[in-house]
Amino acid sequence: MKKAYVFPGQGSQFSGMGKELYENSELVRGMMDKANELLGFRLTDIMFGGTDEELKQTKVTQPAIFLHSVALAATLGENFSPDMVAGHSLGEFSALVANRALAFEDALLLVSKRALAMQKACEAQPSTMAAVLGLDDAKVEEICASVTHDIVVAANYNCPGQLVISGTVSGVNTACELLKAAGAKRALVLPVGGAFHSPLMEPARVELEAAINATAFNTPVCPVYQNVNALPVSDPAQIKANLVAQLTAPVRWTQSVQNMVNDGATHFTEVGPGKVLQGLVKKIAPAAETASA
Repeated sequence: MKKAYVFPGQGSQFSGMGKELYENSELVRGMMDKANELLGFRLTDIMFGGTDEELKQTKVTQPAIFLHSVALAATLGENFSPDMVAGHSLGEFSALVANRALAFEDALLLVSKRALAMQKACEAQPSTMAAVLGLDDAKVEEICASVTHDIVVAANYNCPGQLVISGTVSGVNTACELLKAAGAKRALVLPVGGAFHSPLMEPARVELEAAINATAFNTPVCPVYQNVNALPVSDPAQIKANLVAQLTAPVRWTQSVQNMVNDGATHFTEVGPGKVLQGLVKKIAPAAETASA
């Protein structure tokens, strides 16, 4: 029996996140106070008592989810012995702290730079994403490719029958109409600020690449199944390259979970706010056990 630990991405935030951990653990208090200091603003104030609107700001959301996840992992102590890890989009940074490829402080600064770079790219080009339910992946890819006058691509392979597309506002709207005509149960534009995991994130990718290349990565204690190829990686140079590519490439979550199961994972523990990934794992691998940390 192999244990997989998985870390959530954007969308899992909620007001009050991490407050109980902060109050009950000296270790967590130290980590969160350090995060406030490194970021130059009191992230914990927004996490513990901010409005949904405040928490939705990309520059807040990404560090908040990352901090909650790595703090929770730190409290597991000797109980934390992963055979493999993976994270959904932003969650890949949390996974890389958990398997010791990245130091907490370095990863936090990268997450903050990533959030700001993505925000800038969103403001430069109006763009969006949409959730598509009830069509197979190949059909969604085919329809996205048929929208030649605009950018629209498959962005998140979340589970069978659930895929998120990403692109220009007009491209996504056109694709949604075509997808519904092709039999999609739903093709719903999401309340997000931009086209994450699409070519429109290229300016952010360039900005983040410089920061990642300037950061020290270690050989991890277990492999990370990375979003861009869904394969287990332990080589620091390859981890870096995949992390850079992740911004403009799709999140292959379905394939990552399938590969983890094929490599012996029977138990998936979600570490961080919410239970989104447990739900996706159950749809991808119904026989797998799931739990929250």
